[in-house]
This record gives sequence, C-alpha cells and structure tokens, in this order.
Amino acid sequence: MECKNCGFHLNEDDDYCNSCGAKVIRNRLTIRNLWEDFIEKFFNIENTLLKTYVTLFKKPEDVIHGYVSGIRKRYINVINYFALAVTISGIQLFILLKWFPDRMDISPLVADSTPEGFVNMDWMYDYYSLIVLLNLPIYAFIAFLVFYTLKKYNFTEHFVSMTYISAQYSITTAVITLTTSVIGFNFYIVGSVLNVFLMFYTAYCYKRIFKLSMGDILIRTLLFVGIALVMLIIYSIIQMGVMILTGDFQKIIEAEKAKRGITYIASSVMNWTS
Repeated sequence: MECKNCGFHLNEDDDYCNSCGAKVIRNRLTIRNLWEDFIEKFFNIENTLLKTYVTLFKKPEDVIHGYVSGIRKRYINVINYFALAVTISGIQLFILLKWFPDRMDISPLVADSTPEGFVNMDWMYDYYSLIVLLNLPIYAFIAFLVFYTLKKYNFTEHFVSMTYISAQYSITTAVITLTTSVIGFNFYIVGSVLNVFLMFYTAYCYKRIFKLSMGDILIRTLLFVGIALVMLIIYSIIQMGVMILTGDFQKIIEAEKAKRGITYIASSVMNWTS
C-alpha cells in the first residue's frame, strides 16, 4: 500500500504511516467512523482536549512555551484550539440570542443619555469571529512592547501566547456566561466581571512563561493595561472621526432627536388627556 497523504510505501498491517504519521484509513466514510475519528482526535489519552485545558490552568508554560519551542504533538494545536473556542462561543451566542435575548441588554452598562445607535450590538454578533481574530494581533503587539526588554519572544510567539490564552478564556467563560444568563443574570454584566479574570489569567500565564517575580509581573500588567487604554482612546477618536466624515454620526443624532421628540409628544398627549 501507499500512504494516501504522502505516498510513502506501507506494509499491509501498518495502522499509521512511518513517514508522515497519518492514520491508515481502510473503510469508507460513515457517520460512525467520523464520530470515532473526532473522539480519537480530541479525547484520546495521549492528546486530549481535557489535558490541554487543564494544563493551561496548572502549567500554561508547558502548552504555550512548549508549542513555541517546537513541541507540537503533546497538546492540541493552537489554531485548532482557537477554532474550537470560537465554535463554542458561537453556539453560546446563538442560544442566548434565540431563547434569552433579554439577557443581552447592554443598557445597564451605559449612560441613559447615550444615543441608541451607540449601544446597538447586533453588528458584533454577526462578525464575532472576525472581531476576536482581529483583536489577537493587537494584544500580541502590546505584549511584545511590554516584554520587549526580556528579548525572549518575538511578535509571532506572543501571538501564539495570546491565542492560547484567549481560547482558554473563551471556552471557560462561555460555560459560565451561558449558565448565569439562563438563570437570569445580564450577559454583559457577567462578562465585565469576567474580564478581570482575563487580566489576572494573562498575567499568571506570562509570569510562569518568563519566570517573573510578583513585583515584575504587576508592573508589566499595569503597563499592559495603560497601553491598551491609550490604544482604545486612539481607536475611539478615529472611529468618531470616520463616523463624522461619513455622516453616520449625524444620522444617529437625528434618529435620537426624533425618538425623543416622539416620546415627548406622546407624554404631552397623555398628560393633556388626563
């Protein structure tokens, strides 16, 4: 036989290719063997999803630095882990938007005077995966600046770190936010609280990866937050400028004026009728 993946010559009793390591497939694709392949890939003893998940909490440096240094078989690949996290988060959002839309009200976190156009989050749900993916290089760049003096990781290696950390956070919090939303808590309020966990978890991972003292990681965490806030302010200014130039800002203001005007008229009529 020849390996269907790389063409290497195989013996009849080989279960795996000695060249590329691919499993020898002898049967036609069915639902059963498709499911068995999934279970073997993510839940086998040697390379389990559970093993990757637990180790990212207990010894994150084993997974993250291991992958960076060339250990690629012991844990789930960073891209696969991120894809799994996005899938779980997508399912979570679908369930909440379908059956618990009232838990997705962001108004408790914004001022009453904020125009409705600024609190409409529907666009974010449509492009959730893309937004998460675009945020990763930003986080990686900030980490690259914060830990630059250590001369240990380049930008791409920080990108791998942030991808693992983000995926771990998404998988963990998806279960928490879904559960708390079902029992009645607001999705965004719970998410805001969990963002504190993300900050501490990121600091914990980098402390172990770079073997830093508590004082050192505290200073670098504050620096990370400071740079992130500056970049957020710059982004907000750019976004506001684009909205002004395109006329979207004026449309939002006019829509809000019209809304408040209608509310005022309705209230006056009710008072006059009374």
